Amino acid sequence: MRTTQFLLASAVLSALAGCSTISGGFRGAPEAPAAETLAGTAKPVLAVTVHDGEFAEIQQFVTPGGVSVWLVSEPSIPIVAVQMAWKAGTASDPAGAEGLSELVTYSMNEGAGDLDSLGFQTAMEDLNMSFSCGAGAEWTTCSVSSLTENASAAMALVATAFAAPRFDEGPFERFLREEEVGLQTRETNPNYLAWRATAKSLYAGHPLARETTAESLANLTADMAREHMRTLMTRDRLIVTAVGAVSPEELAPLIDEVAAGLPETSAVAPVAPVDLASVPVVQVVVDLPQPQSLVRFIGPGIDRASPDFFPAFVLNYTVGGGGFESRLMKTLRVAKGLTYGISTSLDPNPSMLTWSGGGQTKNESAGEFITGIKDEMKAFVTSGITEAELADAKAYLIGSYPLGFDSNAKIAGQMMTVRQENLGVDYFDRRNKLIEVVTLEDVNRVAKTHLDPARYSFIIVGEPQGVEMPALGDSPAP
Repeated sequence: MRTTQFLLASAVLSALAGCSTISGGFRGAPEAPAAETLAGTAKPVLAVTVHDGEFAEIQQFVTPGGVSVWLVSEPSIPIVAVQMAWKAGTASDPAGAEGLSELVTYSMNEGAGDLDSLGFQTAMEDLNMSFSCGAGAEWTTCSVSSLTENASAAMALVATAFAAPRFDEGPFERFLREEEVGLQTRETNPNYLAWRATAKSLYAGHPLARETTAESLANLTADMAREHMRTLMTRDRLIVTAVGAVSPEELAPLIDEVAAGLPETSAVAPVAPVDLASVPVVQVVVDLPQPQSLVRFIGPGIDRASPDFFPAFVLNYTVGGGGFESRLMKTLRVAKGLTYGISTSLDPNPSMLTWSGGGQTKNESAGEFITGIKDEMKAFVTSGITEAELADAKAYLIGSYPLGFDSNAKIAGQMMTVRQENLGVDYFDRRNKLIEVVTLEDVNRVAKTHLDPARYSFIIVGEPQGVEMPALGDSPAP
């Protein structure tokens, strides 16, 4: 790491180029013509810390307005991609107003200042830009992408959305209609029903178990959305990542212009973690008339800080994360023909650490399918994996990693994930090394500890046969 003072006339730092060339990494691409700089942008004096990493040269700085930014300058492509995030989401919706955060983010590009919804969309089209926002359980995010030559005007339009959002009646009513349709269709969506049953069975009453209802939608108003936006989006919680043909001095005033319309701070209650290891295991059937049964299984996961995390990450590829190379696919699809697909994933979210998976099978084979899953998990516990499986998992996880960096937007998104999960600016350099040092002993130790099927709850949606499980009522989660 090195800290450098960038003055008014400082040049754009070394570019992260050649992102789509897997074999060559993300540095050292052929020289490209310098991109046109942003006209008319004030250029402040900034203290920029540069992480000159193997994968990327990441410039870290705080704008004069106090916003923390990570930037990869990429002059070879005249596009700027910006990601913004705030640690607050749907879990912060007031009781009885579930859906409020989604209303806020739905409305962000539906009119601002003197522009109604059509005027705002037309302005974005004229600028060849995109701008959208979304709300997850714990994070609210917005993304902007534009040509470098239009970046100043594009960010000015976004600044208007933050400073003077309209929340007009037309978009508000459209949001309600779309949500009402969603309430109806989710009742026949096996994935949604499986989520609801999981939430109701394992963490009922927790903010992560809440869902939008017809009653909560009826309670929403545009004024509530306007007020709640000021809770979700504040300057003190804003973090930014950006990639493109832009320097820190050019980007900083654009970010400050956007942030100027936000309140300084707000009170948001943190989300208490769900400890699945302390929750009794359940097996539940949700009745849904359909030819197939969806089988989901979920157990306690592993924190990133644990020495078991990367061994588990590598192991998951062999269990169910590697497509046709995973054992669950080889056994349950290829050998037995019980499913078209089955997969597993490891989620390191501190609010609810999970190791989960699932797939669909014919109702008639549901019992055999579940038994097959448990038998494979038991085999991992007793025998672990082989050296060949370990080598294959490492080769794929390391070799495929560059595919997540083949566009400005993807790189900005990767950096945002690193920021949200507090992984450190050097994570891109450490990640593959952490995989490389995983040993067969590490993986098999984790398999023995974490893949015991007795640790996993099973949720089945459909009309399964050969399954002895209590049916779950269809009342919504609290």
